[in-house]
Amino acid sequence: MDKNMIREVIAKRVAQELHDGDVVNLGIGLPTMVANYLPEGMDITLQSENGFIGIGAAPAPGEEDKDLVNAGGQYVTVTPGAAFFDSSMSFTIIRGGHVDATVLGALQVDQEGNLANWMIPGKMVPGMGGAMDLVVGAKKVIVAMEHTQKGAPKILKKCTLPLTASHQVNLIITELAVLEVTAEGLVLRELGPEATIEDVKAATEADVIVPENVKRMSI
Repeated sequence: MDKNMIREVIAKRVAQELHDGDVVNLGIGLPTMVANYLPEGMDITLQSENGFIGIGAAPAPGEEDKDLVNAGGQYVTVTPGAAFFDSSMSFTIIRGGHVDATVLGALQVDQEGNLANWMIPGKMVPGMGGAMDLVVGAKKVIVAMEHTQKGAPKILKKCTLPLTASHQVNLIITELAVLEVTAEGLVLRELGPEATIEDVKAATEADVIVPENVKRMSI
């Protein structure tokens, strides 16, 4: 798969984790693509920490509104009933436990559910942003990312980069696999469209628990 196909596969699979009535925050980058694949007929409300709720799909080329951007500065649309508010209210929603799920990218995630997604020491970084609040405040944390970075594993036994949060990740979705974080470790729930169990193990530093029946992603 090329990079665009990989991102599409991940975003489509993440969308299947969302439920009717959910309030969901989509992180910068790949996670924002999930808005384009929400299950038809479902009432899912997307929240953006820069101050509004009710994000719609990406606008068509030429129909962008310069005043409508998400937390990553990308143009978005809004759905009927959308509301705009200040940063204080936005983080009250997040810290108050009103977000059902958050979808974030990661630099590293490990088999204990630890997440590192904001800093590589010695490199310029934009800062933590709302990631720390979202990972702790949301009821479900989904990491959506490519399985490796230039061939190097991103799913580790133990994160080596500065942590965003400890023991908060519930699910990892990549182009190769859906991995559930459990008390026993990472459980392989689904294989990507073109992946084998051997592919997943080879690309993952963490220990992977493989049940008898592993499903294929349905996208």
